[in-house]
Amino acid sequence: MSLQADPTGAGQSAPAPGATAVTRTEAAVNGTSSLRTVDLTLSFGSRAVLSNITTDIQMGAVTALIGPTGSGKTTLLRTFNRMNDKVTGYRHNGDVFLDGRSIWSPTVELMTLRRKVGMLFQRPNPFPMSIMDNVVSGVRAHKMAKGGGVREIARQRLAEVGLWDAVSTRLKDSPFRLSGGQQQLLCLARALAISPQVLLLDEPTSALDPIATESIEKLIRTLVPEITVIIVTHNMAQARRVADRTIFLYQGHLIEHGPTQQVFENPVREETAHYVSGRFG
Repeated sequence: MSLQADPTGAGQSAPAPGATAVTRTEAAVNGTSSLRTVDLTLSFGSRAVLSNITTDIQMGAVTALIGPTGSGKTTLLRTFNRMNDKVTGYRHNGDVFLDGRSIWSPTVELMTLRRKVGMLFQRPNPFPMSIMDNVVSGVRAHKMAKGGGVREIARQRLAEVGLWDAVSTRLKDSPFRLSGGQQQLLCLARALAISPQVLLLDEPTSALDPIATESIEKLIRTLVPEITVIIVTHNMAQARRVADRTIFLYQGHLIEHGPTQQVFENPVREETAHYVSGRFG
């Protein structure tokens, strides 16, 4: 069952009974929601990092999370696939729904959730295994394929991220012999290999040179509408280049959420105008 997205990005309407299921591409065209937060408050110990966040993430689009350091962008991102669960002192109130179902429901298996909601971290983190084994580690863990099917998934995903020609003859090599940009592309291929519904990107190009950054950004745009992408970035130019929608977080609150062009060129809130124009942050 799909959720109907609020055009303002902050509505709380529930899906209509008997709603017809739609494909990911149809959902993207219709602007339906892939992820929804409802009265979400995230805390570490007694300190609330984010308070009362209610919004929709549009399916099949790229959404950028922007805001000053410490505004809760990465905390929110990591909550979407429950990466914060084991962090000491982490608490949540409110809820997050993926396709109408709470991610904290007792019936949700964490491994299944993380197959649906993949993640790429700020710095490349290849596993200490071969290039080939890195790409298909999740495929094997989820028993998605075996034999020749595993190798074909590796080939497809490495080709998708533009790495196949560079590594096709060295799939048994260590990934640590690749450049930093190639390692990040490898990690992206690994994330895509399990066919996620949502892909979380935590400043994925902050440690890369401009050429590698451009490659990653172009690739992000090719992923939609089949995959919903959420990217944390401090780079305002990058947010404008890659994101369809932008969420501005400031001092623990969601200040504004809307189409990227509107947020940058005609923001509703004064705080947003000051931040995107570089007056603070």
